[in-house]
Amino acid sequence: MRRVVVTGLGVLSPIGIGLPAFREALFAGRCGIGPLTLVPTDRLSLRIAAQVPGFDAAAHIDARKLSLYDRVSAMAVVAAREAAVASGIDFAGGAGERTATVLGTGVGGITTLDEGFHRLYAEGASRLHPFTIPKLMVSAPTSHVSMDLGLTGPAFTTASACASAGHAIGMAAGLIRGGLADIAVTGGAEASLTVGALKGWEALRVASPDGCRPFSRDRNGLVLGEGAAVLVLEALEHAQARGAAILAELAGFGMSADAKDITAPDAAGAARAMRAALADARMAAEEVGYVNAHGTGTTANDATETTAIRSVFGVHADRLMVSSSKSMLGHALGAAGALEAAATVLALRHGTIPPTINFTGPDPACDLDVVPNEARRVPVAAAMSNSFAFGGLNAVLVFRTI
Repeated sequence: MRRVVVTGLGVLSPIGIGLPAFREALFAGRCGIGPLTLVPTDRLSLRIAAQVPGFDAAAHIDARKLSLYDRVSAMAVVAAREAAVASGIDFAGGAGERTATVLGTGVGGITTLDEGFHRLYAEGASRLHPFTIPKLMVSAPTSHVSMDLGLTGPAFTTASACASAGHAIGMAAGLIRGGLADIAVTGGAEASLTVGALKGWEALRVASPDGCRPFSRDRNGLVLGEGAAVLVLEALEHAQARGAAILAELAGFGMSADAKDITAPDAAGAARAMRAALADARMAAEEVGYVNAHGTGTTANDATETTAIRSVFGVHADRLMVSSSKSMLGHALGAAGALEAAATVLALRHGTIPPTINFTGPDPACDLDVVPNEARRVPVAAAMSNSFAFGGLNAVLVFRTI
């Protein structure tokens, strides 16, 4: 099977719009969590979130088309455009036919859904916007990216909660490996900071009222976020033939299902996905120097992920650097795996490990080197990115330098 490499990145995040801003803030340990301003908070107890600052879809999408876009699709298109430009591929020159579009999202156009329900049930409207269904469907971001870039190869959406983007990237790589595509535009997007969705998260009682502190002894929950990240993947020989700048190799992909509980994480299931990714990459655990953890900041997740990492890496876990980008980005749900994959590629590319910020002190149940509060200049040859979702759906990516 063909080797797969990353040749383009595009990012729309709470710590910056565009890859340069994202990279600078990521390594500076800048926090993107702040007061929630996208929606009224008078009915909410959650008052903080990780919002993409100053994002205005109208500044990026043609006014004649804007009525077809939910916020999530606009974010996906903006990130995809940046990744496409960075890759240097001219999709109009015929490459579009051999390019797959595979994006992950947890809930799709929930802003459209929330607004529609408000019109129906609160305002008593008898009709909704004529494009309500095309805007809210979970596949809309994929469709809009394929249309915007002119990509006519395989196209589909993965929806597996917080592992959606991880699954999308892994499945896109599989299309290239298997010869169904030479290129893939892949990643994830999520824009679910609506009153209805946030009330649902309040009911789950896993969200923090005051910040995300992964692996810290006083952690008290996740913080909801939004954003998009897109990677351009290519077959290695295809990238080399056109002289592309290669950012990293996507060497391995692993999946598993816990088959245990709809909300509680399972260390054995997470470990199976990590082992599968290492086996797919044909790498020993000792070759990995950094793990970008799922690291949500909940009591259960961080301790369970620590147990899984120690199970997979054994004594090497004491030498691993493990950090959570969610301490800066919040939890972008279906987009989280893509944002964190981008962070992992940047860590390899620049020899800098992003920190776990907001760290207040070690928890004996999370006894790993979590790169507390400050980035670390340490070149590593291989890194892992973990995504573990509600429902026990797990996706793990392994990247290495090339």
